[in-house]
Amino acid sequence: MMNIVLLEPEIPANTGNIGRTCVAADARLHLIEPLGFRLDEKSLKRAGMDYWNQLDVTTYIDYNDFLNRNPGARIYMATTKAQKVYTEVSYEPDCYIMFGKESAGIPEEILVNHKENCIRIPMAGQIRSLNLGNSVAVVLYEALRQNGFEGMNQKGALHRLEWQMQPE
Repeated sequence: MMNIVLLEPEIPANTGNIGRTCVAADARLHLIEPLGFRLDEKSLKRAGMDYWNQLDVTTYIDYNDFLNRNPGARIYMATTKAQKVYTEVSYEPDCYIMFGKESAGIPEEILVNHKENCIRIPMAGQIRSLNLGNSVAVVLYEALRQNGFEGMNQKGALHRLEWQMQPE
């Protein structure tokens, strides 16, 4: 099971959206405080829709608490400062993919100790970053792809009406 880690997320709608993505991807969500919102906030639940109660989510009082409770975790850190593109690493099935807060990302004092595990999403021009929810989806689904989308529905079913409209 993949693990998504949000370090000090600030925007409840982003976290709700990411929670919904985690449910769809059968991934765990880890939230490292301080959070810029309360977990019972309406906008968080609205963005996560009715999936929030299905989410495997754990909160931590700070980054050190996260490290202490997940010893030996293989952590990839998404940052615009990385030299390596997110598709250039091999994601283990139980790895942790960390994203920083919307306004500042992951602090440099953390990144410098994990340079070899820093990854980035390529972007054109001078754009500072993608939306946090989009970034999580891009990297998480690459990790899932590399692991064969294990345990996920890979084929859809056409609705009955569409079948009836098919020429014979």
